[in-house]
Amino acid sequence: MKDLLKGIIDKNIEVTEKGKVADYIPALAKANPRDLGACIIDMDGNIYTAGEYRKRFTIQSISKTIALMLAIMDNGEEEVFKKVGMEPTGDAFNSIYKLEVEEIAKPLNPMINAGAIAVTSLIKGRDSKEKIDRLLSLFRKISCNDNIVINEEVYLSEKETGNRNRAMGYLLKDMGIVDGNVEEALDVYFKQCSIEMDCIDIANMGLFLANDGTIPKTGEVVVDEHISRIIKTYMVTCGMYNSSGEFAIKVGIPAKSGVGGGILASVPHRMGIGIYGPALDKRGNSVAGLRVLQSLSKQLDLSIF
Repeated sequence: MKDLLKGIIDKNIEVTEKGKVADYIPALAKANPRDLGACIIDMDGNIYTAGEYRKRFTIQSISKTIALMLAIMDNGEEEVFKKVGMEPTGDAFNSIYKLEVEEIAKPLNPMINAGAIAVTSLIKGRDSKEKIDRLLSLFRKISCNDNIVINEEVYLSEKETGNRNRAMGYLLKDMGIVDGNVEEALDVYFKQCSIEMDCIDIANMGLFLANDGTIPKTGEVVVDEHISRIIKTYMVTCGMYNSSGEFAIKVGIPAKSGVGGGILASVPHRMGIGIYGPALDKRGNSVAGLRVLQSLSKQLDLSIF
C-alpha cells in the first residue's frame, strides 16, 4: 500500500501545474502550489503516507462536515433542516443569488457557504468563544490530535476579506434563517475554516466517519450511526462543490474538499483518506488531489456505487 500511494503521488506531482492556489484570501496565496501529500488509515489502524503529508494547512470547507454534525447534535435534525436544505447545486460554493429566487427561501445545502453559515449559527454556546471551543474540541477528538489549533493569520485574513460571506450572513438574518448575532456566527465560521491540520489528521476524520461515528482507536461513540450517515450522504451529493456529480462517477466515495487544498475522504468500513494539494481547479478542488483519489479508487476498488 505504501509503495502504491507513493507511486500515485509521484505520478501526479506534475498535475499541480494545471491549478493555482486560492488567492482571494491573501494568507492562502502563500501556499506552495507544488505540494502534494496523502495519508490512508485503514480500520486496523495501519497508516500509509506519501509526499508532503506532514504539511499543515487550513481545512476551510472541510470544516462544514463537522459543524453540521455538532449542529445536529445540539438541535436535532428537524430544527437544522428547517434552516437549510438537502439538495445539491450546480452553482459555485460562494453563490448567493438562489437565496432569493428559490421557491423555499433557504440555502440549498450545508456544504455551500450560505448553508454553512446558517448551520454554524445553530451551534450552541454563550458566545463565539464557547462555540468555537466546542467545535475545536470535537475536531481534536475525532482527529485523535489534541494539538489542533486555529491559524490566526488565516483567520484574520478571512475575516478582513470575507465580504461576500458577510453579505450572505446578513441576508440570511433578514430571511429569518440566522436568528442570533450575525457577526458572532461569521466569527465562528471564519475560525472553523482556519482550523489547521495535516493529512494524518484528515485521514483520522475520514476513518471516524467510515466507522459510523465511532473512533476506532478508542472505541468511543461520538455520534450515532444515523448522524454519521447524514454527513457522508452530503459529502457524496454536495462535498466537491459543483463537481460532485462527476466526482461520484469517477471516484465514488464520500469526500469533502476545501480551498486550502485539502480533501477529506471516507470509504465506509474500510479507510479514511487525507489529501493535501493547494493548487486548485476552477471549481475550488485540489487539481492533483482529485487525480490521486481517482487512481486510488480505481486500483483499490473503493467506489461505493
